[in-house]
Amino acid sequence: MKKVWPWAEHRDRLNDLELQKLEQDGLDIIDEIVHIYSKEGFEAIPEEKFNLFKWAGVYQQRPKEDGYFMIRIRVPSGILNSRQVRVMADLSKEYGRGLIDVTTRQAIQYHFIRVENLPDIFRRLGEVDLYSYEACGDCPRTITGNPLAGIDPHELVDTRPIVARISEALLLNREFSNLPRKFKISVSASIYNPGHAQINDLAFTPAVKVIDGEEVTGFHVWVGGGLSNRPRLAEKLDLFVLPEQVVDVAVGVTTVFRDYGYRQKRHRARLKFLVADWGPEKFLQVLKEVIGEYPGQGEDKVIGWNAGYFTGVHPQKQVGLNYAGLNIPIGRTSAEEFYALADLADQYGSGSLRTVNTQNIIIPDVPDDKVEALLKEPLLRRLSPFPKTFEGYTVSCTGSQFCNLALTETKGFVEEVIRYLDHHVQLDEPIRLHVNGCPNSCGHRQIADIGLLGAKMKTPNGMVDAFTISIGGHLYGRGKFATLLKGCIAKDYVAPVLKELILFYKRERKTGEKFRDFAERVGIDAFQAQLDRNCEQVIPTE
Repeated sequence: MKKVWPWAEHRDRLNDLELQKLEQDGLDIIDEIVHIYSKEGFEAIPEEKFNLFKWAGVYQQRPKEDGYFMIRIRVPSGILNSRQVRVMADLSKEYGRGLIDVTTRQAIQYHFIRVENLPDIFRRLGEVDLYSYEACGDCPRTITGNPLAGIDPHELVDTRPIVARISEALLLNREFSNLPRKFKISVSASIYNPGHAQINDLAFTPAVKVIDGEEVTGFHVWVGGGLSNRPRLAEKLDLFVLPEQVVDVAVGVTTVFRDYGYRQKRHRARLKFLVADWGPEKFLQVLKEVIGEYPGQGEDKVIGWNAGYFTGVHPQKQVGLNYAGLNIPIGRTSAEEFYALADLADQYGSGSLRTVNTQNIIIPDVPDDKVEALLKEPLLRRLSPFPKTFEGYTVSCTGSQFCNLALTETKGFVEEVIRYLDHHVQLDEPIRLHVNGCPNSCGHRQIADIGLLGAKMKTPNGMVDAFTISIGGHLYGRGKFATLLKGCIAKDYVAPVLKELILFYKRERKTGEKFRDFAERVGIDAFQAQLDRNCEQVIPTE
C-alpha cells in the first residue's frame, strides 16, 4: 500500500519533484533499473525518471546525451576492508575506465557507467556489504565522521557501532526515503571535530555530563548546517545524548525534517532553512514531542579542529600500532592504485582502509616494526604521507568534466595551480585550498583558508573560465565561513594571483601565525587591497 503523507493534502504548495515523489517513492527506481532500463537501454529511460535515479546513487554524467552515469558508493564513516576495496577496483576497471574519486563525504565515485552495468554493480557491491542506494536523492545520505573511529587516541567513544546502527535504521527505510531534500549526518567522538559537525544537517560531537553524581560520556547534537549558495552553520541544541540514545535522536530529527521541512521551493528545502526560521529552542521543543525528554547540554569536549587532515604516520590508541595517512592528490585515484592499497593494507596492517573527507585515505593498524618498510613502498611516492604543502591541503569537486552543474573544469585546473604554488612558495604552515566548479560547494570552499568558486568571464576573446576568491573559512569553535573578495580572475591568472596573495601572508604574518588568524587580524580590506594590487601586477591590460 502506498504511503499517504500529510503534505499530500496541500498539493498546490508542492514543487514538481514533490508531486512526482507522491506518485512514486524514489526507492522504486532500483527495481526499475534492474528489471527494465538495464535491459531496454538508455534510450528507454523517460526523462522524468532521471531525478529518481539519485535514490539508486546514480547521476547522469556530462554530457547527458552520451548516456553515461556517475555512481556514488556509501562508505559510512569511511571504514572499508581490503575485500571491499578490491571489489571497488574490479568494478571501476570493468565499467568505469579505471577511474576512482574519493569525495568530501568519504564516499567513492565512478564515472562512465552504463545503465546496462548497474545490476551487476549493485549485486557485487551488496555481496561485500556496500551500497550505492540513497547515496544521492532526498533521503539520509552517507553518514560521515571520524575516519579513525576505534583507533583514535583522541576519541571519547568508538563510534563505529553507532554509525552502523544509524545506517541500519535509515537505509532503504521508506519512512525516510521521501524527505524534503538531502539529509547529511555526521557522527564523531573525536575532540578535534574531523566530521565537520557545523556544516551537516545533523551532527553528534563528544561531551560529558554529571548525571546522578557520576560523569558520563555522550554527545551534543547540532542541527541545520549546510553549505551551497546559502551556507549556514549548525545550531547546538540544549541536549545531552548517551551513546545508546544516538539512533533514537537521529531518527527523531529525521522525522521532524520529514514532517515539517519545506517542500514548496527546492532551493529552500534543506533543514537549515527550517532551523533558521524556528530557532534551536522551538526545534528542540518539537523534537522532544517525538523522542521524549532528555537532559540539557553537558560539557563540550571538542577542543579544536584538524580540518580532516591525517597525513603522516601517527600512533593509534592501541600500543605498538600506527596509522599512515596518505594523500590522494585532488581526491582522484584509480583501480590499479586501489588494488595496491588493498595489498598494502593486508601486508602491513589489518586489511582495513579508511577514506577521509579531505579526499584522502588511511592505512591503519601498522605495527611499529613495519612502518619503515611501508614508507618505502612504490605506491607511496604518489600517495605520499608527506606531500608538498599545497598538494597535501587541496580539495576539489568533480568539475565540468563530469558534473552537469559545474561552470568550470576543476581537477585539471587545480592540479596546475598547486604545482605552480608548490614550486614558487615555501611555507612552514599549510594553507587549505578548496575549489568548487559551482555554488553547490561539494568542494567545501566556505570552510577553506582560500576558496575558489568557478564562474564564466567575458573577455575580448570571448567567454573564459574564471574564479572568485574567498578567504578565512574554518570550523574552529563556532566556525566562520570564508569571506568573498571582490573581483573575478580568469583561469590562466589564478595561480600567480594566489601566489602573491599567499606571499602577502608570508611577509606580514607573526611568527607561527596560521592563515585564518592572520586573515582575522589584518581584516578583509587588507586582503582586498592586496588582491587588487596583485591583479594589476599579474594580469596584462588589454
